[in-house]
Amino acid sequence: MIPWLTIAIALPAIGAVAVWALSRSRTPAADTAQTNRAEAAAGGGTDTITRVRPAQRSASAGAENAKRAAFGFSLATLAVVVAMALRFDTGASGLQFEQTHDWIPRFGVHYAVGVDGIALVLILLSAVLVPLVMLAAWREHEDRQDGGAGYFALILALQAMMVGVFAAADVFLFYVFFEAMLIPVYFMIGRYGRGEQRARAAVKFLLYSLAGGLIMLVAVIGVYVAGGTFLWTELTGSGGALAGIDTELAVWLFLGFFIAFAIKAPMWPVHTWLPDAAQASRPGTAVLLVGVLDKVGTYGMLRYCLELFPSAVSAFVWPVVALSLVSIVYGAILAIGQNDMMRLVAYTSVSHFGFITLGIFALTEQAQAGAALYMVNHGFATGALFLVVGFLVSRRGSAEIADYGGVQKVAPVLAGAFLVAGLAGLGLPGLAPFVSEFLVLIGAYAFSPVAAVIAVLGVVLAALYVLWMYQRTMTGPTPERLSGLKDLNVREKWAVGPLLALLIVFGLYPQPMLDAIDPAVERTVQIGTADAPAADGATAEEGGRE
Repeated sequence: MIPWLTIAIALPAIGAVAVWALSRSRTPAADTAQTNRAEAAAGGGTDTITRVRPAQRSASAGAENAKRAAFGFSLATLAVVVAMALRFDTGASGLQFEQTHDWIPRFGVHYAVGVDGIALVLILLSAVLVPLVMLAAWREHEDRQDGGAGYFALILALQAMMVGVFAAADVFLFYVFFEAMLIPVYFMIGRYGRGEQRARAAVKFLLYSLAGGLIMLVAVIGVYVAGGTFLWTELTGSGGALAGIDTELAVWLFLGFFIAFAIKAPMWPVHTWLPDAAQASRPGTAVLLVGVLDKVGTYGMLRYCLELFPSAVSAFVWPVVALSLVSIVYGAILAIGQNDMMRLVAYTSVSHFGFITLGIFALTEQAQAGAALYMVNHGFATGALFLVVGFLVSRRGSAEIADYGGVQKVAPVLAGAFLVAGLAGLGLPGLAPFVSEFLVLIGAYAFSPVAAVIAVLGVVLAALYVLWMYQRTMTGPTPERLSGLKDLNVREKWAVGPLLALLIVFGLYPQPMLDAIDPAVERTVQIGTADAPAADGATAEEGGRE
């Protein structure tokens, strides 16, 4: 049996170490460059200065080789994940490609991995986004001493942890990956970010995430004390180790996990780190942060909160639905008022995550299938939008909407990519997010018509912030300062083109992803539905059947 998941975790991890080593290694040419600089500073003359140039070219070539190696590792990981997905049995609801080995036997910790359909599509999402982010970021850090190779090593390290967190089938292992992801992201924002506030944004991200992680650690310990194991398969189900725990204890453990996941998602009112982090990030970092990393929060709600603590679900359904509705409307309203495009896209994601959490806690099959699908489609749509905004920023040096206008006349391909990504974000029929948003609204209506009507307001507001941003940046007369703005080059087209293609393909034919997701959702939606309150007094399960 091929250990697909272990390979998918190990490949980018090995790649990160290799690329980091390449970025730190010093060739003889690089040593010559350092000597020549010292001689030039001491007045070595013209001959000394001219000898610096070949060495500098050699150092640049070393950074290019390191980045090529990183890109190769990302493509190899994508190939492994695709090969695994082709072998996935879409008719099974349990975990597949499982591996379980003792890790720390004294404490009952295992290296246990396995995926269901929901985890699989999220791993696919990360595997697709990473090489595209590398293409988009290829020239971003050439002014740095490492030529950007260190940034690429951090991306690979983050990818290994993202695959690990979605594949973990041991609660303690999940926690380790959950916390370890903070390290590369912190440096990607604080060291390789943009603007004077990047260090502050990185620290804010770290503090929020660590606070949530520490609360979850207490809950993880509580799970082991109550259940006697960390293995997810032994803890869940009607005969699982947590099936008979006291309801009050289940409520507290649920809350410990939920707070950490709400911060990671993020939900209102613990969302404030996200706009700051997005504004201070390079576009590639923002793509991975919002497109994949934040999905760990919503994935955790679906996988751990609902399935580990079914007896506690009914106590949190309406509070979480209320927070979700606030996130939808609040995030959309704040997005309308933003002048910085990176912050605007970040606030749209707060609104979109409200849709996802609404779908999860509506506890109907349509809503949860839509929420799981939304996680993937949002990654494609927001990833494309962040990349296009990044291409604009790299040309103009500003993310302020007021600094643009009439871009479609001088860069029509860039403007077209911006439009498609924006329309996907507002849920235009024919593009992938529409399907997931529609499923969430149908399922939410079965749970509570009032909640569904309030959520629709978020769709209306989305049209306002997307179209208004497009109008102010792409249409109208072209200012003199933008007359020489270049259109997308071949590398940039290859970076954003596949995302736009996926938005169209899965908008017209989402069935392959739904086939993988549905069995896992059918299992999950049964958890707690018999006791969860619905708006009309019926249970959520009855509402879903109606």
